[in-house]
Amino acid sequence: MDWETILAFALLLCTLISFILEKVTVDVTAITLLGIILVFGALNISPNWPSVQVVLGVFSNEAPITIAAMFVISTSLNKCRIIESISNSLGKLCKFGYGKFMLILLLIVAFISAFINNTPVVVVLLPVVISLSRKMGIHASKMLIPVSYASIFGGCCTLVGTSTNILASGVISNSSVYPSMEPLAMFELAKIAFPLLVIALGFLVLFGKRLLPEREALASIISDIDQKEFLTEAVVQSGSSLIGEKIKSSGISKLSGVRLLEVVRNGVTISINNQNLNFQANDRLVLSCKRQGIIETNEFEGINLLDGSSFGLEQISSKTGVMVESLIGPSSTLISKSLSDVNFRTRFNLTILAIHRRGRNLGKEFEKVKFQPGDTLLILGTEDAIERLRKSEEVVLLDQAPVPLQNMKKKAPIAIGVLIGVIGLASFSILPISIASILGVSILLLTGCLRARDAYQAIEWNILILIYGMLALGVTMQQTGASSEIASLVRNVGFGFFDPEWHPLALLIVLYLCTAFLTEVLSNNATIVIMAPIALEVANIMEMSAYDARAYILTTCIAASASFVTPIGYQTNTFVYTVGGYHFKDFFKIGIYFNLIYFVGTVTIISVLWNLIP
Repeated sequence: MDWETILAFALLLCTLISFILEKVTVDVTAITLLGIILVFGALNISPNWPSVQVVLGVFSNEAPITIAAMFVISTSLNKCRIIESISNSLGKLCKFGYGKFMLILLLIVAFISAFINNTPVVVVLLPVVISLSRKMGIHASKMLIPVSYASIFGGCCTLVGTSTNILASGVISNSSVYPSMEPLAMFELAKIAFPLLVIALGFLVLFGKRLLPEREALASIISDIDQKEFLTEAVVQSGSSLIGEKIKSSGISKLSGVRLLEVVRNGVTISINNQNLNFQANDRLVLSCKRQGIIETNEFEGINLLDGSSFGLEQISSKTGVMVESLIGPSSTLISKSLSDVNFRTRFNLTILAIHRRGRNLGKEFEKVKFQPGDTLLILGTEDAIERLRKSEEVVLLDQAPVPLQNMKKKAPIAIGVLIGVIGLASFSILPISIASILGVSILLLTGCLRARDAYQAIEWNILILIYGMLALGVTMQQTGASSEIASLVRNVGFGFFDPEWHPLALLIVLYLCTAFLTEVLSNNATIVIMAPIALEVANIMEMSAYDARAYILTTCIAASASFVTPIGYQTNTFVYTVGGYHFKDFFKIGIYFNLIYFVGTVTIISVLWNLIP
């Protein structure tokens, strides 16, 4: 093995470790990887290492551009409240009971997810499903995992249903192993994924309620008494015993039913994360108090609740505080920013009490933590402030189903027409999917369905950076021979346990299992960029035709998206993880059945269609 190949493997290993450990975000890992590959290319270390021009050629790949355009088209449907309008009519179906209701709900989710990015579909439906679960008297945890899974089932069926399939099509178009292979057609995957969808949905409706846990979401575990808190302010008087004391050892921290949210000094808000902060005279304290806490605070020597007659200050009355749970959406401007970066308290007049990420409470460290998509926030504030936050669309509030905005309904036919047009142009090979999607975006902007600022915000740039970094790694592995080494290893594993006539089927099984394993610990996008070229290399080693090699590509597409046993393998699972109050093991208990359905079903259907069974 040449040293260039070893270096490519080292980069792959370091990238996988970084993805798993999550010490830095995946996009930071990807852009660092891209930089390292470019540096080695610029140094001309070897003719077997890709040059700078070759590496930069990944930016001409049409797949990331198509994915960006589909993000924008999906957002236009959300802005026109099309999904919300459909989902709000679901309330009329609650009378049919859990089983029939879930069947209709999951069919709708799967159908919509087949044609637009399934992540925003799930995000938009979260408050709707939670609201309907309360109406039906059923735990939301009995409904949220099925919604996530149904979006995956539907997304597998078409080219545009998930970015995984678009990326696989891009890999095919840029392959030097099979240069004549056609990119994926719009409904090519449906011959495999649709039968699996029918089987999986049937299983989910029949057995899902029994297999799914009864969990309480973050906001639900707070008792009614705890929710009745009051926001008020107090001032530290001259001569108070608090002056010079540190927050962590002060008497105010020992009062029952009182939480110090922040300190305002000379008009500047000071974070209470610094437990060594010393109180000074005239500090204004923002407090969250239960009823008894207000009495104790007022009786505390040296501080008084603000009262205009005593201090010559504007009177600020205590207001009932409302606690709501919210979710950081995939396109929120809060992503990669901390509380201090966005100045959340001043901007929204709200206080974040807790941040949960993937089932873990970030505790007192959350002031410094940068937000990620899927983070669940517990927010305290007045009803007016909560409504202002709702209108800002910075987060998805989970307290009630969203209300469609009437003034955007007139634009809905245009947005739907653009989606149908893009699908039609690509399906009948009139235009490539990349050109059709860009044309669709331009129509949306020209007709006012979407503002340019909203379009830029709709694009999940972290995913695009991840894709470009992984494409660069794929080029490096291919040129250094690392992909061929992995393909040879896959071939040897497949050959080692089966007779020669079973080798094509054996390799199909090994490819599926390798892809399925990677997608559970990485992301589906990173997995397909790694495994699709390897699938083509394996087919090439087997001296397969372009038609037969296609069976292996389609297998990796299904396996990369069929992520059910962990909440981190697919983004929709991540979004319902904390919202539904799930534990990590909950996904494994029910997801293992769907992993088996998709594994056995994919291998069986492809074996029959391509005649791989001797």
